[in-house]
Amino acid sequence: MQSTTVGESANNLHLPWYKQLSKEKWKAFFAAWLGVLLDGYDFVLISFALPAIKEAFDLSLVQSAALVSAAFVSRWFGGLILGALADKLGRKPAMILSIFLFAAGSILMAFAPGFWVLFICRLVIGFAMAGEYSSSATYIIESWPKHMRNKASGFLLSGFAFGVILAAQVDKYLVQWVDNSIHAGWGWRALFLTGIIPIVVAIYMRRSLPEADDWEDKKAAGAQAKDHDMLTVLFGGNKKILNIILVVAAAAFLLLIFSRTIGATLIVPLAIICAAIFIFFIYQFDPQRWVIGVAIMLTIFASFMYTWPIQGLLPTYLKDVGMDPDTVANVITFAGFGNAAGYILAGFAGDKFGMRKWYAISIIISQTIVFPLFMQNGELVALVAALLFINQMFGQGISGLLPKWVASYFPIERRAAGLGFCYNVGALGGAVGPILGAALAGSSLGFGGALAVLSVGFAGIVVLSIGLNLPRVFQKMVNADAVRPEDGNDEIIAKA
Repeated sequence: MQSTTVGESANNLHLPWYKQLSKEKWKAFFAAWLGVLLDGYDFVLISFALPAIKEAFDLSLVQSAALVSAAFVSRWFGGLILGALADKLGRKPAMILSIFLFAAGSILMAFAPGFWVLFICRLVIGFAMAGEYSSSATYIIESWPKHMRNKASGFLLSGFAFGVILAAQVDKYLVQWVDNSIHAGWGWRALFLTGIIPIVVAIYMRRSLPEADDWEDKKAAGAQAKDHDMLTVLFGGNKKILNIILVVAAAAFLLLIFSRTIGATLIVPLAIICAAIFIFFIYQFDPQRWVIGVAIMLTIFASFMYTWPIQGLLPTYLKDVGMDPDTVANVITFAGFGNAAGYILAGFAGDKFGMRKWYAISIIISQTIVFPLFMQNGELVALVAALLFINQMFGQGISGLLPKWVASYFPIERRAAGLGFCYNVGALGGAVGPILGAALAGSSLGFGGALAVLSVGFAGIVVLSIGLNLPRVFQKMVNADAVRPEDGNDEIIAKA
């Protein structure tokens, strides 16, 4: 069976890039893009709604923090389970299941009668987010022509940025109107109901999608995941009881860490235990290439550590330097457009210059303005907005190529689970980064200095790892026979 992607690529190379994709491919892209938009939309919604939720149910600070942490607690497991299903049954079924779970969590959030229902909903949403990311990313990457897959990855992730922008505007106008005109205290519930509109559209569009071309080709060749998918490996063998215990332990320890219900002396030991569990899982998944999995997780963790302190603490920083709430909202929205532009730019530049080369160049550009951005104390609003736009365009927007980069290290029959698990374990940096940034803000560095140091330090790790292809280098040092030519090398992939 010859994939339609290869046929389209060979016959249409003389056409502009956007005409090299059929209407069906664009429809599939938009169906996946809506799911990523929901990821960004929901992330911002819980931040906006949390003060009202805390007041409505008289929650403690620990309970409020637990609602935010719950999605991080379950994301890694969602990447594992739903990613494995995508490898075993196909990308399309996993995409549909993910969006249904997302819908259930969002609807129940709007009607939740108390803390525990909210907490369970957040676990479900985090689980679904991870499956959405892994299945949608692999679906689009495997459906587009190989020479355009940086565009596929970058364009897809732009949905997250537009979701953030959309949520900020909906919150700005909807909550106050509902509280004042319909029922006081129901504004935050209406926020979560608004997510139903793109969910319904996405479900309707996804039901008629074809399967991803690469996965179909592997299935036809008899190489799709069977007894070596991640679910079977971890929970179908002689270690299944042990692995179930470890899953429960990791979830419990992460909840304790991020809900801040334990003392500082216990955080590091529990974090080390969680890391050991994740490494043990990736080792079982692929004993020959586990080093690559660990290196990817560490790189993604560093990526979240340099971007998410700014993402999470930026509103607080801008208020601390004297900006009023309306100005803060406008500056953040403007920065969000920079983020969205960066995802799209990353797609074009990655295809033109090469994925790893452009990744390194883009991050370096973003970091040259970090200290000027945060060390001038926000005195010039227009300058702050302009610098943030550039920083987000080159620093955050480049992460649109992460799905393409991670996917290159995994064969098709293990790609969704490998991407979903490794990425979402690394995404725990999104929970750690803001906490560390807030802690450092009380030091001699100050708020802006703390954000700048974290950004530059961890960005340097990402530049080295992706630019020098360190996962492949480390794998070669441990087991050279397990290295694949296409590991981290998109030029090889494009020519294949």
